[in-house]
Amino acid sequence: MIAEGGHYALVLALGLALIQSFVPLIGARVKDPALMNVSRSTAIVQFAFVLLSFLALISLHVMSDFSVVNVYENSHSLKPLIYKITGVWGNHEGSMLLWVFILSLFGALVAIFGANLPLSLRAHVLAVQAWIATAFYLFILLTSNPFLRIANPPLEGRDLNPILQDPGLAVHPPMLYLGYVGFSISFSFAIAALIEGRIDAAWARWVRPWTLMAWIFLTLGIAMGSYWAYYELGWGGWWFWDPVENASLMPWLAGTALLHSAVVMEKREALKIWTVLLAILTFSLSLLGTFLVRSGVLTSVHAFATDPRRGVFILMILCVFIGGSLSFYAWRAASLKQGGLFAPISREGALVLNNLLLTTACATVFVGTLYPLALEVVTGEKISVGAPFFNLTFAPLFLPLLLAVPFGPLLAWKRGDLVGAAQRLMMAGIVALVAIAIVWAWQRGGSAFAPLAIGLAVFVILGSAVDIAERVKLFRAPIATSWSRATGLPRSAWGTAFAHAGLGIALIGIVCESTWNIEHIATMRLNDTAQLGSYSATFDGMTSRQGPNYREDIATFTIRQGGVEVGTMTPSKRSFTTRGMSTTEAALMTRGVSQLYISLGAAEPNGSITARIYYKPMVLLIWFGPVLMAFGGMLSLSDRRLRVGAPKPARPKLSGLAQPAE
Repeated sequence: MIAEGGHYALVLALGLALIQSFVPLIGARVKDPALMNVSRSTAIVQFAFVLLSFLALISLHVMSDFSVVNVYENSHSLKPLIYKITGVWGNHEGSMLLWVFILSLFGALVAIFGANLPLSLRAHVLAVQAWIATAFYLFILLTSNPFLRIANPPLEGRDLNPILQDPGLAVHPPMLYLGYVGFSISFSFAIAALIEGRIDAAWARWVRPWTLMAWIFLTLGIAMGSYWAYYELGWGGWWFWDPVENASLMPWLAGTALLHSAVVMEKREALKIWTVLLAILTFSLSLLGTFLVRSGVLTSVHAFATDPRRGVFILMILCVFIGGSLSFYAWRAASLKQGGLFAPISREGALVLNNLLLTTACATVFVGTLYPLALEVVTGEKISVGAPFFNLTFAPLFLPLLLAVPFGPLLAWKRGDLVGAAQRLMMAGIVALVAIAIVWAWQRGGSAFAPLAIGLAVFVILGSAVDIAERVKLFRAPIATSWSRATGLPRSAWGTAFAHAGLGIALIGIVCESTWNIEHIATMRLNDTAQLGSYSATFDGMTSRQGPNYREDIATFTIRQGGVEVGTMTPSKRSFTTRGMSTTEAALMTRGVSQLYISLGAAEPNGSITARIYYKPMVLLIWFGPVLMAFGGMLSLSDRRLRVGAPKPARPKLSGLAQPAE
């Protein structure tokens, strides 16, 4: 009965979404507050039903109810509890249920925390959300029902894909979906603005917190996915320009541009039409990512769907929402009032440059990702666009962006002083040049551009510090005054500084790992030693053990630095009998922000084993940077000036019962 209850809850959610799709629009048309308020109650109850459906699927997995197809194909009675739960979204049907669960969650949040929004705007926003929800409810119920039964239930399940049986799976997909689906709110606000024909600074103020929330989750989701691929897949890399990775990067780039564009719109009422377009494009890229992953057009560890009907259905959703929204934008954009003017050298100008470079970088990734697919459809010819293309096209666009990042916060609105900003950044520039000289003198081999990139990263980090120092008048006012100004700074100012510094920190990690990574691949016998710089790894032998649902062969390596033992590392190979698959479990040893990394290859009958051993300098900075960026976003989100919704207008003060004379 649990499966039937979960399925019925989804059907009821679909019915509520259909009501929410039309009744509030009618209410806004006839200006009936009661009808417009239907959107709020239906959004909350719709979330409650989807929550029940999601909890039903979780309980079926936890109980190992193999009479349900989804549980049989993705679970096993001996699987640890955490993987029974994460296995819910480790498959196509469950991941789409997670998608609509998060979609309904965001709709409920708008209904609850958007009480201060104008009634007609909230009605339109929630109606658009319901359109999206309706499409995905139909997709699940017609092509991807997670509650289908098996007539003759088997005694045991087929188990979850072994590479997905990892703690990272508990974090990565939900975080990524919170980002993907979170941008649906920005999209709904954009379509609502086009419907009403009114967009202003207040609109930007309302939409920015939702965009920022989605951006935070997407940043963390991409970082977690990168780290998961790094340690779980055993390749020793952290980014491969895989089409599925690109599918998450594109909405992140567009969402970052949207955040900065919304700031310009809120402060100066400029870039109105562009900001609306970015809101549409960002969610459209999220939908495109869903199509790439769920349609079966890609072969990837992320791609679960193989049924052509699913690909056609998602393609229809894509055409309706992307094509429809862009057509509606083209029709209505001309009726929107243009924003204010500003000088090219100003904070607005810096943010426009930011938008130009980010959207161009996004377009580059878009072309490199979709061109091979389009070519195969048209000509049948298969080609591969890999890292060389993206590195040569993406990096030249991102480096000028990083160079401009420290200047933006130091320029005034409307008309800025570029020379004055450069003077304030002079010390940061000098330190960056010193860093370039030190790295150039220290490095042994590697790219000649690496020291320049390190210097640029240092410039970005110190530029963030200069912005805060200027705001608090550090060294130009008494310490007590500077401290008072620092504690009184808006959290959004601190958030911007942390986010920009995180970008520089990530760049240092990327450059160091890519340039000075040491790799040693060898077939090692007992007591053989591999040397990696100042570190050595000695193979001490193999042991075996039985896991809950796998057999594991574990190798032991003793690690020494300068002849002194610093620890042991135990990479392993796991064999999952039920699935007939094996996985490589890499061993990591953290030394500061660097890591030693060992991954096992094939074992030989004579007791030797092939091992890939790496020393990865500064590699952890690659993920510490995004975490710091997300922390900066959270600080900004907590700023009282960025509360969700809008402040209620103050009521006029009355003298007794008499209205003030006009």
